[in-house]
Amino acid sequence: MLKKAIAFTDDQPVLFAGIVAGLILGTAFASQIFGGLAPCELCWWQRYPYMAIIGVSLVGTFVKAIPQKLLLLLLAALFLTDAGLALFHVGVEQHWWEGLPTCSSTIDFTDNIKDALDAIMNTAVVRCDEVAWSLFGVSMAGYNMLAALVMSSFLAAKFKKA
Repeated sequence: MLKKAIAFTDDQPVLFAGIVAGLILGTAFASQIFGGLAPCELCWWQRYPYMAIIGVSLVGTFVKAIPQKLLLLLLAALFLTDAGLALFHVGVEQHWWEGLPTCSSTIDFTDNIKDALDAIMNTAVVRCDEVAWSLFGVSMAGYNMLAALVMSSFLAAKFKKA
């Protein structure tokens, strides 16, 4: 069984990338739907590259005219983009830097009440700078970063070999 799985990743790296992206995206949606973990703005941003990866993978698997090397490069770049977004999110969670105003801002009540109410109504409910879930001290964004870096490295190696 393990030999078949390894052979599949060697023979079909583009499809494998799409499957991995689907599993990661599925896990994110499952944690939201079944686990009650509402995504913040940065969580959503991390989902978009996976959606693109699934699309590229499907097109690349069925349209044989697209050069394999181009697909591998594009997929590696998308995974690397996701890793960068996840790193930014980890930095916001760890308070290494500030996040986006839409997901981790504070409300200034010193002006007037109308501005404060407008700020409250336009501020995201889920804050990006608070870790909603972690395992062994690593947040979902941290695990996402690790997975995206591994896949980016895998695809870069496949690109180099192709």
